[in-house]
Amino acid sequence: MTERGLLIVLSGPSGVGKGTVREAVFKDPETKFEYSISMTTRKPREGEVDGVDYYFRSREEFEKAISDGKMLEYAEYVGNYYGTPLDYVEERLNSGVDIFLEIEIQGAMQVKKRMPEGVFIFLTPPDLAELKSRLIGRGTETLDVVEARMKTAKEEIEMMASYDYAVVNDVVLDAVRKIKGIVETEHLKTERVIHRYQNMLEEI
Repeated sequence: MTERGLLIVLSGPSGVGKGTVREAVFKDPETKFEYSISMTTRKPREGEVDGVDYYFRSREEFEKAISDGKMLEYAEYVGNYYGTPLDYVEERLNSGVDIFLEIEIQGAMQVKKRMPEGVFIFLTPPDLAELKSRLIGRGTETLDVVEARMKTAKEEIEMMASYDYAVVNDVVLDAVRKIKGIVETEHLKTERVIHRYQNMLEEI
């Protein structure tokens, strides 16, 4: 029987560098898990590709997927929907593949309710001043939007206690190394492997 894969959920406040860390994770040729692409109604940023960075959909298309029960999680964040298509995630997990989600905090909490066995990792900034600097440095939002995101970020950081692990995104490759170490450790937990040995004992 194929062992069900791990659901790995990475989230954190807007501007913390989730996308940058995710890209670095999957540039590593030794990465053995798959990235589950999120769906969003926001417009693509420069260089983003539909079906690679996100599935970019209209608000109407997204709301139909919600009403059809086709979303593992979704949230409306600063005027746009973000979410994870359910069927793909379930199919890959049941095939024994580890699936990696990079999602907003509201969505992560929905996933935790539906799949509490997942591995939940909170990516944190070194400090709030650095977070604000990163948001401004994007050059994609007005100062009013940056301030709104900062207010939300402070509230989101208080959600850290709901996660299994916290990783500081100071040096990207250090964050990647820690995330991969967490996944490796999770695969060694006795609760995930004990059934193999129980089966062996029954055969003796």
